[in-house]
Amino acid sequence: MLKVKHMEINKSELDEFADKVLQGMTEASRKLVEESAANGRSLVISEDGEVKRIPAKDLLPRVSGKG
Repeated sequence: MLKVKHMEINKSELDEFADKVLQGMTEASRKLVEESAANGRSLVISEDGEVKRIPAKDLLPRVSGKG
């Protein structure tokens, strides 16, 4: 059991919360790439420690789950 600001949270509740946060971040990232690609924009990412500006359309395969 973990105490967080006067609340007790067990490990399964914490894991479930972490999973929901990760799902939300994944969905938000996917939407950002899709909307940016639809508008012909680029996004700035870090890849292998190098900062790169990449057209969002080139990132679509990475977020679609098919690439």
